[in-house]
Amino acid sequence: METADKAALMGPAPRGWKTWTTKKKLIMLGSILAVIIALGVGLGVGLGVGLGGGGGGGGDDEGGGSETPPPTSGNYTTAKWQPAVGTSWQIVLEYALNDTSVNATVYDIDLFNNNQSVIDELHDAGRKVICYFSAGSYENWRPDKDKFDSDDLGKNLDGWPGEKWINISSPRIHAIMLNRLDLAKNKSCDGVDPDNVDGYDNSNGLSLTETDSINYMNWMANEAHARNMSIGLKNAGAIIGSVINNMQWSVNEQCAEYEECDTYAVFTEKNKPVFHIEYPKGDSTNNDDSVTTSQKSSACNFTDSGNFSTVIKNMDLDNWIETC
Repeated sequence: METADKAALMGPAPRGWKTWTTKKKLIMLGSILAVIIALGVGLGVGLGVGLGGGGGGGGDDEGGGSETPPPTSGNYTTAKWQPAVGTSWQIVLEYALNDTSVNATVYDIDLFNNNQSVIDELHDAGRKVICYFSAGSYENWRPDKDKFDSDDLGKNLDGWPGEKWINISSPRIHAIMLNRLDLAKNKSCDGVDPDNVDGYDNSNGLSLTETDSINYMNWMANEAHARNMSIGLKNAGAIIGSVINNMQWSVNEQCAEYEECDTYAVFTEKNKPVFHIEYPKGDSTNNDDSVTTSQKSSACNFTDSGNFSTVIKNMDLDNWIETC
């Protein structure tokens, strides 16, 4: 039979899938399966994000105290100086430091009240200097007070005349705080102590939330680290888990009085100190008298108190100090 006649009887020559080898078929099936799996995973992630929603905003004038903070992830940076647990310290904010006789490794002093020579003197004595400023409030006596926009001001801070809560998410506020960080760097501060970052837990008039404070403190930490300065979290126990990786210490007021020192002990568990202050004399008594044995015991004795750097101070944070 002629070749042409054989071809006619056999029909058209097989093409495509039928002509592929078994190996080629398996490879193709594997590729298709991989694409299906990838599409399924992508769809699942998309739905999760859509259902989860975003943080920030919302809340009322009392802040977002019941809000669940974001997980402890983000752009964390490292600090040049990490003080050890139990580091001794002194804090004086009432006026420019005029007494350096207290035998402490760290001095926490006001950024604006103290000039370069005070910080140089402390450094010459082998001490570290933390520079305090309010990062969450407007103070009507500060030299940069005119830079604050009225739209960024909230309610008055209860019990602190001349102070108002500020919108910590505002770019204008961020610019002011960057200038303060630059001032701290230029004065050779080793670290900064930004206060009043717990507006979410107060009647602030700006609907501040925990997420606002988390974002603000992580942003400020990265900016401080970029200037070779360390930073700590002041109070704000509710957001510790979301910022602790970016903080080098805690500054806490009255955790013994309010029986919440266990909240701040997570810092010492991560080999970071808690600079702890108690005010046994109360809000209105500021003198050089020693506290009673009972008052001292209440300030100094609590679970894991030996790991805390506790000082007993007058409420106005003048020179007077007692330690445990």
